[in-house]
Amino acid sequence: MAAIPARCNSWVTVISLGLQGVVVVKLSDYLTIDQVCLELESTDKNGVIQELAEYIKEAKGMKDFKTYVKDVFKREEVATTGIGGEVAIPHARTDAVESFVIAFGRSTKGVDFKALDNDPCKLYFMLGTPRDQVPQYLQILAHLTRLLKNPSFCNELLAAKTQERVIHIFEDAEK
Repeated sequence: MAAIPARCNSWVTVISLGLQGVVVVKLSDYLTIDQVCLELESTDKNGVIQELAEYIKEAKGMKDFKTYVKDVFKREEVATTGIGGEVAIPHARTDAVESFVIAFGRSTKGVDFKALDNDPCKLYFMLGTPRDQVPQYLQILAHLTRLLKNPSFCNELLAAKTQERVIHIFEDAEK
């Protein structure tokens, strides 16, 4: 697992600009065992989004699941959320959630997600934030991209054998 490719660093820098060292949300505070999929079965981008969405359906902040999924697909139409380095972050700022929601999924074979580096994605982080919480949304994306810059974080997620281990990897990285 490679870290986020150099050509994606400008995107990461823009998101991180002015937010270095600020962590409003720890992802591990929101990620539960029920929101972790160790092996996605889908073999295409739309299937991955739909399948992973099922893991976020019962998240505490979810208000309107159908609208949330529709908004994730709308966001994906704007530009791919496959950021490179075998990572995709399908997400939406939406009125369908009342607070931050997250799910994690993995595809050991990889799925073509039309990523910026054209490589198949293996790690998926599905996020939802309320539409009116732009600063929190940017801080969450910046925090996640900082975690993803660490190749050992990504490698550990790829190697995790249990959902509990995935949660611990997040907790350890966010200490």
